[in-house]
Amino acid sequence: MTQTITRSYDMYDQAVGVVRKLKDAGVADSDISMVARRDGLETDNNAAEGAGIGGLVGGAAGLLTGLGLIAIPGVGPVVAAGWLAATAAGAATGAVAGGLVGALTSSGVDEKDAHYYAETVRRGGSVVSVRATDEQAPTVEAIMDGATPIDKVDRRTAYEREGWTQFDPEAPPYPPYVRPL
Repeated sequence: MTQTITRSYDMYDQAVGVVRKLKDAGVADSDISMVARRDGLETDNNAAEGAGIGGLVGGAAGLLTGLGLIAIPGVGPVVAAGWLAATAAGAATGAVAGGLVGALTSSGVDEKDAHYYAETVRRGGSVVSVRATDEQAPTVEAIMDGATPIDKVDRRTAYEREGWTQFDPEAPPYPPYVRPL
């Protein structure tokens, strides 16, 4: 049986490291997805935008097949790859209802969790999702948890204290997150 294992990370580099370790452990590219909003993707300067995007994609070249830039409603431009990204991209063109939330729920992620993951990407985080067999699951979870993912319960509670109830695809993309020093 196959299950979907998903974790979110504050730092893009954490997500990239997780993907690399998953691949090193033998998880197929086709079973790994990553969606990440990187600060600096949104700019009015097309030259700067192109350079930034090129650096993001080029810096992760070979990480996952199909790594590229897509726009997700309510999130904005994201670096994305894998089956989750393909489903979310289809949603952005109207082919699948719900954007990232719909892509996650259709893969078996609980709807409440899917809203949390979409909001985390909207706020500048990264999400890695893996389709794993029962035999792979313990290894996949150990790799993903070893990279110190965001505590989903604590973060969702923090969002809710701010008045957040669920991901809103009509909301403007969240301003770039400024991480404390």
